[in-house]
Amino acid sequence: MKKRIIVAVVLLPIAFVILVFPQPYVLVGAIALICGLAAYELLKSVVGLKGNLRVCVYTMTSAVLIPIGVYFDLASLIIPTVLLVLMSLIFIEAIARFQTDLQLTFAQVLVALFGGLLIPYMLSYIICLRLMQGGRLLVLLPIISAFITDAGAYFTGIFLGKFKAFPHVSPKKTVAGFIGGIVIGTAAIILYGVAIVNLTSYSVNYWALLAYGIVGAVMTELGDLAFSVVKREFDIKDYGRLLPGHGGALDRFDSMVFTAPALYLLALAIPVF
Repeated sequence: MKKRIIVAVVLLPIAFVILVFPQPYVLVGAIALICGLAAYELLKSVVGLKGNLRVCVYTMTSAVLIPIGVYFDLASLIIPTVLLVLMSLIFIEAIARFQTDLQLTFAQVLVALFGGLLIPYMLSYIICLRLMQGGRLLVLLPIISAFITDAGAYFTGIFLGKFKAFPHVSPKKTVAGFIGGIVIGTAAIILYGVAIVNLTSYSVNYWALLAYGIVGAVMTELGDLAFSVVKREFDIKDYGRLLPGHGGALDRFDSMVFTAPALYLLALAIPVF
């Protein structure tokens, strides 16, 4: 617990500066790094790196390129190109290793594609939010939603949790924690809107913020549970050890794989400003 709080206190100001820095390339570099680390952690945890160095390099390179392509408005070109090249390279490895001790299974091929393309593409919606009108405020939405919902679920579960919600997927998650996370995560987004009104020249649509809060909190919970399924299947506690008390990059940003694109779509459909 102590390590978890200390790391959060240190990282939150750094994350804030990166998110609102006047030049978006700082955020793009951070997201690219996170995507590369997440791809590495996923491969190490699920596929294993022994004899898979080239697969690791291909996947990590792809993961880094996706957010950079999104930033330069080249998503329609970079994504199919990366998909084709990565898929080709991975299957070349699978063909070359077939019926050897280092044979790649189809499940391992899919994990490489998932880590090298899908996860970074979904996380790149953080960049898309930053590039929208009012993006320096919008980009904080998935961060607030993910971190506050997670913290709200954790502490509500500690103090009020009695009944397990998903014992086979997330043994520590309780019904009270699940509901508390959604309520507290939604309230945090509303309070963020109040802060915007009082500290900037923007006016906000609170009904839109309510929708953002509910959807963001629900997607955060879904993302956490989705990646917990993978952990349970492969019998791992954390994807990595990068952040003491928090696990790896993928452990910390797994919920945003769902939350960031959901809030981006809401921002398009129901503008908050």
